[in-house]
This record gives sequence, C-alpha cells and structure tokens, in this order.
Amino acid sequence: MGLFTSKEFSTLDDLLVEQLQDLYDAEHRLCDAIPKMAEAATSPQLKTAFQDHLTETKSHVKRLEQAFDLLGKDADRDSCQAMKGIIKEGSDVVDAKGDSAVKDAALIAAAQRVEHYEMAGYGSARNFAKQLGQDRVAQLLQQTLDEEGEADKKLTQIAEGLINTQAANA
Repeated sequence: MGLFTSKEFSTLDDLLVEQLQDLYDAEHRLCDAIPKMAEAATSPQLKTAFQDHLTETKSHVKRLEQAFDLLGKDADRDSCQAMKGIIKEGSDVVDAKGDSAVKDAALIAAAQRVEHYEMAGYGSARNFAKQLGQDRVAQLLQQTLDEEGEADKKLTQIAEGLINTQAANA
C-alpha cells in the first residue's frame, strides 16, 4: 500500500483487509525473489538461511490465507509497491559483480530491508486485528512477525559472525 493513496478507509476493518492484501502480495513476490538471492549467495550459511526462509515465506502465505478466511474475505493481492522497490534493489545486488564476500554482505543488507518492512507491516496488521477483537487473526500475524524477527537476527549473526569481516578484508 502506498502511504498516500486515493483509497478510502471507512473502517479499521477496511484498513486491516487492505494491509493483509498488501502483505499477501509482498509474500508472493518474495517466493519468487528468495531463490534468486540464495543462488547468488556464495556463503553456504547464507544460502541455507535464504532456503530456510523461503520455506517460512510459503507458510506466511498460507497463514495470510487463513487470516482472510477467518475474516470472511477472499485472499486477494493488492500490489505492494514498496516490496516491488525493495526486491528491485535486491535484484540489483543479485546481478552485481565484484568480491563474493562483499556481495554476500550486500545480499544480507537487502534481505534485512525486506525483513524490516515485513515486520512493520505485520506489526501494524496485528495491532489492527487485536483492536478489532480478531484474536485468532492477531495470533497468526504475531507468529509470522516472530519468524520475521528471527530471520532478521539470523542474518545479523551471519553478517557479524563472518561475512562482514571477510568483506572488510576484500
């Protein structure tokens, strides 16, 4: 969702559904982008982290479908312009040339941008669901939010544990 749109939100329910549609589109886009990032990574640990997160991302899609179902709504996608841009930046890194450790560091930075965007989106949607008394929807969103946070921490550990040191010595 663009922050400044011509859409009309008459109720918090409208906003929650729109946020879910945005996240649903973002997760679908990531299912296409993550394999390319895994392939571009040279660190075995980073490749594995991307592959593991792809499996989680597919479960995020399924959880969003459950949330739509709980709300009695169709699982529709609203084009996520922000994720399109973040993925474009990530694909520029995938296509980049240069030192492999520096490229791995850049892949981590791109992936963490994705995670932080998703955490903001899931946190807001979870808060809306809680406010609306949609506790099961809020639980589903919290579960995904927790996984996104763990993915971000794992990327930080990989970066700080080895990749950034290798990149600094390139």
